[in-house]
Amino acid sequence: MRQLLVCAALAIGVGAIAGCRTSPGNNPSGTATPGISGNLSISAAASLQGAFTEMAAAFENAHPKVSVSINFGASSTLARQIIDGAPVDVFASADQTTMTKVADAQLLRDIPTVFATNSLEIIVRKGNPSSIDSLADLTGTGLIYVTCAPEVPIGRYAAEALLDAGVTVKPASFEPDVKGIVTKVSSGEADAGIVYRTDVLAAGKTAAGVAIPDQFDVRATYPQAVLMSSPNETAASAWMSFISGAEGQAILRAYGFGQP
Repeated sequence: MRQLLVCAALAIGVGAIAGCRTSPGNNPSGTATPGISGNLSISAAASLQGAFTEMAAAFENAHPKVSVSINFGASSTLARQIIDGAPVDVFASADQTTMTKVADAQLLRDIPTVFATNSLEIIVRKGNPSSIDSLADLTGTGLIYVTCAPEVPIGRYAAEALLDAGVTVKPASFEPDVKGIVTKVSSGEADAGIVYRTDVLAAGKTAAGVAIPDQFDVRATYPQAVLMSSPNETAASAWMSFISGAEGQAILRAYGFGQP
């Protein structure tokens, strides 16, 4: 299985963030920081929606004076919003490349930390009526395949998997994020797409998944970081610790994410 190495994650944007300091209260154990309050704004990859929604509720339960708001979307779109000045405390991306863009803009307070991994699957319509069993089957005549543009992490991951398998597929459409792919396939508007394993699990009975062999799979790594302009650095650091701690990691495992 191809894997984006964690050491690469720690190296991204080194020149841009070499002078950054570690945020106070950053505790790998996930222990609650007493006395934190205020609003906490998070921009997170669309594939994290289920896990982060549950995590936000758990975090607010641990810190009753904090209100968490999360903006979900394609990592590339979120990065552009941050670079354009969106007020965000924490950014959680579905890939290293997008986080690098934010780091290169000198907008990160800390070196990004990888908190989860993911793998790819082919998502097909309920019951798999097109009988898709492999990446090669995506070339079938009349089959509607949807993906995301290459700047969106899942679009790039999918293109890489297809390239490794020697398969060329012309997408019928480019969706804004991975949830858009899931919606198109689940509703029957498309026959197949390549998404994260966690998205197939989240789709439940509305769609099905087809495994991608290890030699063609691309493991996604999820880095997170506090923004230099964070108006609530204490809460942001507590959130980072919560994700890395036992409770946060348990929630991520429950949604199918792998260990960092």
